[in-house]
Amino acid sequence: MNENTKGWINGFIGMLIFSASLPATRAAVADFDPVFLTAVRASIAAVLGVVLLFVYREKLPEKSDIFSIFIVAIGVVIGFPLLTALALQHISASYSVVFIGLLPLSTAIFGVLRAGERPGLPFWVFAIIGSAIVAGFALSSGLSGSILGNAYMAGAIIICGFGYAEGARLARTLGGWQTISWALVMSLPLMALLAIFSWPNSFAAIGSGAWIGLIYVSVFSMLVGFIFWYRGLAMGGIAAVGQLQLLQPFFGLMFAAVLLGVT
Repeated sequence: MNENTKGWINGFIGMLIFSASLPATRAAVADFDPVFLTAVRASIAAVLGVVLLFVYREKLPEKSDIFSIFIVAIGVVIGFPLLTALALQHISASYSVVFIGLLPLSTAIFGVLRAGERPGLPFWVFAIIGSAIVAGFALSSGLSGSILGNAYMAGAIIICGFGYAEGARLARTLGGWQTISWALVMSLPLMALLAIFSWPNSFAAIGSGAWIGLIYVSVFSMLVGFIFWYRGLAMGGIAAVGQLQLLQPFFGLMFAAVLLGVT
């Protein structure tokens, strides 16, 4: 099996894991504050990342990698989780996943700007068509009754595309799981403090669905999914494998229907 094929397989697995992230986040924010959810999911994943780095005796990143790790941390550890959690207080999970159709375009643009990729014309055509379909859906739905929720999701897509592209570029030399692990470690001091300051007064009213959502986004959305995703982007190409995100709304809607009963 050649490297390109491995890249597509890894990317597909990562995309599938991410597809359940927004439904899981929706379940979690039903009972958890968005800031606490963002902080605690990153903190849990960071502890797991520290364990991985220690077990495999990974050396510290080069100084030249620090800025890229910072971008990944801002994009996918803090920015995307927080903005989507805020958005899901205003819009439904099934509506929010449609925005994911914009991610291939966002990721490709930052792939060009940060990683020097040059996708061909067919990619741009399909990426723009996909984006137009998403925009058309949003407009036909009357923006789902919340301009604020849509604004949060739009911001999440932009910052996530930046984090995806930068992480994939770094993963070529640092490794996929190492990239997300170091980004989590860099975020840990801030996220741990935020978790403490936003700690709920009581957990008695937290439902089982919220706990399951928290566990999923902490372990799978924040760590396991990125291990496959960054490896896939690094091996198969940021813009090319990034097109798999066009499938994510369909799988996301499926997970929303199964997990939340949303149609």
